[in-house]
Amino acid sequence: MRISVLCALLAPLGLMACQSPPVNRDQSIPLTTVDYVDTERYLGRWYEIARFPNSFEENCEGVTADYAMRDDGLISVINTCRKGTPDGEEKAAKGRARIVDEQSNAKLEVSFFGPFWGDYWVIGLAEDYSLALVGEPSGKYLWILSRTPTISNETRVDAIQDLQAFGYNTNALYWTEQPPG
Repeated sequence: MRISVLCALLAPLGLMACQSPPVNRDQSIPLTTVDYVDTERYLGRWYEIARFPNSFEENCEGVTADYAMRDDGLISVINTCRKGTPDGEEKAAKGRARIVDEQSNAKLEVSFFGPFWGDYWVIGLAEDYSLALVGEPSGKYLWILSRTPTISNETRVDAIQDLQAFGYNTNALYWTEQPPG
């Protein structure tokens, strides 16, 4: 009886593990972050330009991420998704982030669910903080973020080249549809 109850409790965890996204990065190439992130300049709204497909953003368009400092020293994270189209029903996920490398501020962990934290590394950042490349060591998650809903072709090509230098399979990127500017 106890074994069957234990199996019933563990089965959902096993199914969740099976839904893990594929690895889309050559892990033999070291993943490094930018030298330094000015947290104050990084805060605010970012538009998702592209991402590796993942279960928590399934069918999401018009994706934004809003970051703000909290009184407790953590960073407030509000990710907003519009279901199906850029003007679809809005869904928001609220979380928090903490800086884990205080010398660079480029390595963070983000949590949307209880005590579970995921890596969030700023691996590319425009000097004017107009574009950010965010990844993590496993190669399962990757985002191209911009301060504007769209980026130029030149910026897109440069971002792809930078990501390829880190060993990312950029063919796996999903290009998020944003509402017209």
